[in-house]
Amino acid sequence: MKISNTIRLLVCTLLVTVAVQAQKAETPDWRYDVGAKINDMTLTQGGTMVVATNDGLVGIKPGSNELLFNFTEYGRVKPEELTFVPAAPYVIVAQGGFANLSSKKTVIDYISGKVLFSTEGNDWKIVSTLDVAMPQNKLIVSGLRKDGDMAEKNTQRVAIYDLNTGKEDFSFFLNEPGKTSMKHFAVTGTPLLLKDKVLVPTSQGIMAKKPTGETLWESKIKNVNWMVANESETDIYAFDVNDNKTNTKIYKVGTAGQELWTDEAKVKGIVTNFQILPQGLAVVSNTYNEGKSILAGKSESKIAMLGAANGEDLWGKAPKTKGYVQHFYIMEDGILFGIQQGGINKVSYDGKTLFKKPLKTGENILTMAETPQGLIYITSSDANIVDLKTGDQVWKKPLKYKRANAVSSAYDSKNSRYLISADDELFSIDANSGDVSTLAESKFDGKEDPTGVEVRDGGILLTSDQNMMLLDWEGSKNWHEYYRAPGKSALGAIIAGVTAVATAATAVASYNAANQNRNKLGQYTDRGQRYADLGDGMAAASGASVAEMLKRFKATAATQDAQFILTKLDEGVGLVKLNKDTGAKEKEIILKDKKPVYEVDDFGGILYYQADNNSIFAYDLKK
Repeated sequence: MKISNTIRLLVCTLLVTVAVQAQKAETPDWRYDVGAKINDMTLTQGGTMVVATNDGLVGIKPGSNELLFNFTEYGRVKPEELTFVPAAPYVIVAQGGFANLSSKKTVIDYISGKVLFSTEGNDWKIVSTLDVAMPQNKLIVSGLRKDGDMAEKNTQRVAIYDLNTGKEDFSFFLNEPGKTSMKHFAVTGTPLLLKDKVLVPTSQGIMAKKPTGETLWESKIKNVNWMVANESETDIYAFDVNDNKTNTKIYKVGTAGQELWTDEAKVKGIVTNFQILPQGLAVVSNTYNEGKSILAGKSESKIAMLGAANGEDLWGKAPKTKGYVQHFYIMEDGILFGIQQGGINKVSYDGKTLFKKPLKTGENILTMAETPQGLIYITSSDANIVDLKTGDQVWKKPLKYKRANAVSSAYDSKNSRYLISADDELFSIDANSGDVSTLAESKFDGKEDPTGVEVRDGGILLTSDQNMMLLDWEGSKNWHEYYRAPGKSALGAIIAGVTAVATAATAVASYNAANQNRNKLGQYTDRGQRYADLGDGMAAASGASVAEMLKRFKATAATQDAQFILTKLDEGVGLVKLNKDTGAKEKEIILKDKKPVYEVDDFGGILYYQADNNSIFAYDLKK
């Protein structure tokens, strides 16, 4: 999550059991002078605030006024030079291109503050590729080193580093140093780290290397971009995207490097999702044909089921998507998918349509999840529950509403009903009968729509940036609090949840752990499930920083019983803390800034506020 000059307002909560008098909190709990002009702030998944400045990169971790780290070796760091590794406690700083002899790359553990790898500190002249492999917690680097004789300095090398210690495990050359050859060896994609070897895709084929550097086997499959393996590592799939990104070739490789398919499989477009199954490989690929001739076909997703034995498409005629696949789930009897432009269907592994007919839905499917009654789906304009076997509607008729600016939902277990907020109405759907009724009108002040629905002990809470409203179980209003925004410039988008699961191409290094369940249809839950799923994906990794990050993923939000609203107070612009159960104002934090730049860590319970060009204040919201 990044903060720029545009205000980004997070709705957060705070555990409070007793209402107290409002108190001023201008004095921060921690102050940080980052030493240079602040250009960008990023709240990481691990809870550390990483700040890019004119002098470098700074890490902030409340609990001390000292900086966690202050990386100044590269001077000014631009936001686009940072890569935060998903579901891992690392940020990669990269300056200079691959062909630039002065290209610089550093890996920082933003939980401990340690620099684990740098091109300068590890004698690399050129780094061609740099990839983090999880759950092994390793770093795989390829390029040219400065050490060795002249021949070795000019021979492509690969090294594996332990990210728990930063020390090199082993390294090897792609070809023999000094050996005259007309072949050019270069790493062309992301290496795949397996239990007893590493597979390196190169311009001359895939190489399998032991930790000793010994070559186990070589494949003639050239220019592969990325690879994945099944859990037992008996089947390896290699993906090669052509230069204009219109097609992807897929190869299946055995444990000895042999090609298991007589011919490679080809799918149109770029692979965006996949799942290795006993039947073979289920693949989603996207085509992007805007601006091209009519003969290029539509811009849409393609779905294929490639047979394990020969790579042939088991479906022959793939199901029509007429849009992009937004949801893709692996079920016992087949594949369930939802289309962004509207529509849900289910296909068996042998290509038979399992629903009586494709289910028509509104556009933008926000939610697909399992319930005791079947599959619930919620879009920007309708909702229903359908039978997962047949596709039949469970509710007598789908809930329809105008294409809403904001749609939110919750399950009221006390009264066995689903609650959906849209179009200034709160709808109630009986979980047993499917009967739909309007529970309450929910018009908010300030031309806002409710963006959150939450079931509390004392009723139903509706929230937005500037509004909070608590309804009783019959839909009558208990209270409504509204605080006017300090101005248009202070209105910001709500940043909800955590970074979504990466696309297939960026997630391949951690596929065998973190992405194993990414295509599993989850149970309908109110909140926090995505964070918990990230924690499940990290469970196989080791290391103190990984363990600390895992605790955060598994924890309940530290701020769960109050909301903070930005408004104009008597002493200037600031935040008010409101109790979610009573609406009472419990605290004011005066920021003394008409356009405050700030971010709230709702899991850690910390407010970060950029007090001036060089300073950040942090407030402990758990008090």
